[in-house]
Amino acid sequence: MTALASWRDTPTRAAIVEFVEAVSGDGPRHVPVERRVAVLDNDGTLWTEKPMPVELGFILQRLAAMADQDPTLRDQQPWKAAHEGDHAWLGKVVTDHYQGDDSGVKVLIGGLLKAFDGMPVEEYVDRATVFLDHARHPSLDRDYRDCGFLPMVELLGYLADHDFTCYIASAGDRDFMRVISNPMYGIPPERVIGSSNALRYEEDDHGGAVVYESRPDFFDDGPVKPVRIWSRTGQRPILSVGNANGDLPMLRFTGGRDLPALRMLVRHDDADREFAYTAGSEQALDEAAKRGWPVISVRDDWSTVFAETP
Repeated sequence: MTALASWRDTPTRAAIVEFVEAVSGDGPRHVPVERRVAVLDNDGTLWTEKPMPVELGFILQRLAAMADQDPTLRDQQPWKAAHEGDHAWLGKVVTDHYQGDDSGVKVLIGGLLKAFDGMPVEEYVDRATVFLDHARHPSLDRDYRDCGFLPMVELLGYLADHDFTCYIASAGDRDFMRVISNPMYGIPPERVIGSSNALRYEEDDHGGAVVYESRPDFFDDGPVKPVRIWSRTGQRPILSVGNANGDLPMLRFTGGRDLPALRMLVRHDDADREFAYTAGSEQALDEAAKRGWPVISVRDDWSTVFAETP
C-alpha cells in the first residue's frame, strides 16, 4: 500500500514527506529515534467533531439518564440539553470555549463531575465501549468508530514506519479516547494524554477499585497541553497537528530552539464530505499564515476523508 495514499499530491503532502525523510535520514536535520515524538489532537484532527465532539454524545446519554431518574434536573444545564437532545447547546459550549468564553464549559464540567462520581474506571470503560459499539453520527450516517479521518490514520502509520512515537494530546476525555485509540489509530492507551477527573482508590475484597471523584484533575487544553505533554513524555515533540485555538500552545512548544519541527493545522472546508467551519480556529489559522505552518485542507489535500465501510 502506498504511504499517505489518501493524500493528494499537494505542497502539504510534500512538506510532510520532506520533513519526515529529513529527520529520519542521515543528513544535517537527523533526529535520533528517541527524540522523534509526535503529538496530535483528537477532536477535529483525528476524527470529526461536529455537531459536537463524540465523547459529548456519551456524556449526553449519561446526563439524560440522570434527568430521567430525577425530574428536578430537567430545568438545569447541562441536564436540560441532555434531556431535550439539544446538540446545538453543547456544540456552542465547545465553540465558545475556543473563542475564549468558558462559562458554558464550567457548567458542562460541573454536570460531568456529578455524572461519573463514584463510578469505577472499568465500568466507565465498559459503558464507553457499549456507546461506541452502537451509536451513529447524527448526520454522516456512519458509526462513530468509522468517523476517523483516513488520511490522518495513514499519517500516523507513516510516522510509525519512520520510528516516531505518536501521542494523542487532546482536550477530550482521556479514558473515553483510550477505548478507541488503539483500534482506530494504532496508539496504545498509555500514549493518550487528555482531560480527566480526579481519581481515588477504594479497598474491597476483589483487589480494590479506582473510582472517579466529583472534582477535576486536568482540563488538557490551551497552555495545559505543553505541561501535560512534558509530564508524560519528558520531551518536546518535533511534530504536532491540531485544528483549534486551544492547540496553539502545543504547536508553539513543538521543536523549541534546537530541534527541527513541523507544526500543522487541519482546516475544515469541505461541507460536502464533512463540515465547513472556522469558528474556534480563527487565531490558530491566523498564526499558521504568519508563521508559514502547513494548513491541511480537508477539501484540497485529502482525496478521501473517511474509510469505506462494509
